[in-house]
Amino acid sequence: MVEIVTIATFLVAATASLFMAWAIGAGSSGSTPFAPAVGANAISVMRAGFFVGILGFAGAVLQGANVSEAVGTELIGGGVTLSPMAATIALVIAAGLVAIGVFAGYPIATAFTVTGAVIGVGLAMGGDPAWPKYIEIATLWILTPFVGGGLAYGIARTLRSEPVAEEYLIVALAALVGLIVANIEFAVLGSPGAGGASIAQASSRWIPGPELVGVAVMSAFIAAIWALVVGFDLRNGTERGERHFLLLLGGLVAFSAGGSQVGLAIGPLIPLSGDVGLPLIALLVGGGFGLLIGSWTGAPRMIKAIAQDYSSLGPRRSIAALIPSFIIAQTAVLFGIPVSFNEIIVSSIIGSGYAATGAGGGVSARKMGYTVLAWVLSLAGSIVVSFGGFIAIDALLF
Repeated sequence: MVEIVTIATFLVAATASLFMAWAIGAGSSGSTPFAPAVGANAISVMRAGFFVGILGFAGAVLQGANVSEAVGTELIGGGVTLSPMAATIALVIAAGLVAIGVFAGYPIATAFTVTGAVIGVGLAMGGDPAWPKYIEIATLWILTPFVGGGLAYGIARTLRSEPVAEEYLIVALAALVGLIVANIEFAVLGSPGAGGASIAQASSRWIPGPELVGVAVMSAFIAAIWALVVGFDLRNGTERGERHFLLLLGGLVAFSAGGSQVGLAIGPLIPLSGDVGLPLIALLVGGGFGLLIGSWTGAPRMIKAIAQDYSSLGPRRSIAALIPSFIIAQTAVLFGIPVSFNEIIVSSIIGSGYAATGAGGGVSARKMGYTVLAWVLSLAGSIVVSFGGFIAIDALLF
């Protein structure tokens, strides 16, 4: 029988986790995916908040395992496992910092705060730094502005070029997105005990011959379907088709946000879930529900801030911003790396903004400066505060 104290401590940590999930849904996960679409007047703020909640929940359940396990078990070495008190302290501190950003109107990088908080309490417990994982995480964080911004700039510039018709370029981009969708992993498609599988892998059994050939054929087929559907829609009006494609991209990014961001909320609970017999899927559903509620109740404020304060986007620049965001997000999910969606989206918006006429493309340099400062302070501050908080509370209680 599970001890009452164990259940009580888990419930305290779970409450903090739910609050963290709400803060994430109201902040990075709920606000950033549809911000470019709102900026391009393709969807209203309230509708964006509604759809991002539903799609984020789906992504959390279907793709949330990798990042959740990384946050819960791979950030601290030396054989140290987070205690219920440590998990609670980390979640409360991280959620508090993110909530401050939500109500202040500045996007605090959730991945930075949660990662820093978990590292801080882990080190306070006597754990060792997990340097290989830190290098992996830091590499993605550092490359994201350059890769995301560079791709967005390149796509936006290409869409502005005269030699190639805009409609053909949109169709080509749709095929690229379809190719990526065909090869991202979903938990429900994998065989028991073998992890997830992609749509192309799951359907490759219909193609005779080696699996690799089947995956290649199905990937090409799915990419062609995407291109044909978007191309047909463009025939009914280029602007109309672009807006539809933009909304589709926003949905994919929202789904990817759920798959990545839910791990920031429930990851610290994973070492504790075994004590109460709670499977990972239950944590994913609970975390996804928290994201959904946060998206519905708190995301509209941040959606408006990002869409209007950072840049005045049109459909083409918004498409250019969302495609690299989708690619980077799925890369993070695949490798189990906690990533900031604020960093991804803002970097992409800057890249597409600089492709516009005029220096800066409407991007607010002052806002960018405050945002970068908030990212740095959120990482350093969460490590220091969580480390000190654990030491202080541990001394008071024991």
